[in-house]
Amino acid sequence: MPDPADAQADLIAYLDFHVEAGADAVLDEHPHDRFDEPDAPSPAMRPAPARRAPAAQAANPSPRPAGLVPPPGAAPQSSTFGRAASAQPDAAASDARALAKEAKTLDALQALLAGFDACPLRFTAKNLVFGDGNPQARVMFLGEAPGADEDRIGKPFMGRSGQLLDKMMAAIGLDRTSAYIGNIVPWRPPGNRNPTPQEVAVCRPFVERQIELVDPDLIVCLGAPATQTLTGTKDGILKTRGRFFPYRLGKREVQLLATLHPAFLLRQPVQKRLAWRDFRALRAALAAKA
Repeated sequence: MPDPADAQADLIAYLDFHVEAGADAVLDEHPHDRFDEPDAPSPAMRPAPARRAPAAQAANPSPRPAGLVPPPGAAPQSSTFGRAASAQPDAAASDARALAKEAKTLDALQALLAGFDACPLRFTAKNLVFGDGNPQARVMFLGEAPGADEDRIGKPFMGRSGQLLDKMMAAIGLDRTSAYIGNIVPWRPPGNRNPTPQEVAVCRPFVERQIELVDPDLIVCLGAPATQTLTGTKDGILKTRGRFFPYRLGKREVQLLATLHPAFLLRQPVQKRLAWRDFRALRAALAAKA
């Protein structure tokens, strides 16, 4: 007879597989024509009973801004950051900017991100994927968002793309002890989809602060999303790759190099020759600044 604990573990693993594949609905064994089903009537809504204000409040009422009055019976917010995960993107990005400025170290920034609840990706990902490598490195690599392996391990570029990136760095004398690696979005989007512009906007202040705290001499953007986020260009990666952009870092200006993402190179191996040109340019730039 199978062990119930093993059966439960197998079931959880089976469900995890479908969640990671992007499944978000449960279906039964029989097909349904949803277009032929009549619309269900909306349930009757009973008016909420009037609540009597406490005597002290009635004597000295304190008006609250519109939109901030919680509905009757609403649970108090557990976050200290004042925004729920469903907050408006502009408000969430404003909160992120204010919080990111408070972080004086990478550890403090990581702790703030771990408690930040205004990006809905936090609630679908398994782990926060903050960064990996040497925080005192001269070069910082930035990708788009974690994948399944990164989400499981909690570090960026841990899967096949990460293995290729390690080989690309090794070809110019770098490794994870001489480089720092991160992403513009630190949580994995469901089903490995691309992060939305709103999700990128909410996370952007944190990655910008992360760059400031690492303070590299060179930034390498892997792929179009990272390049477009940090430079503002709208051009595709095949047009921007190999180009150095200026990036303002505090009181100084550093160089930002756009290149192809390792995941793209796994799908288009013939383009590795272009990436090799970019990494040779990176090696030359590092040597010139030595």
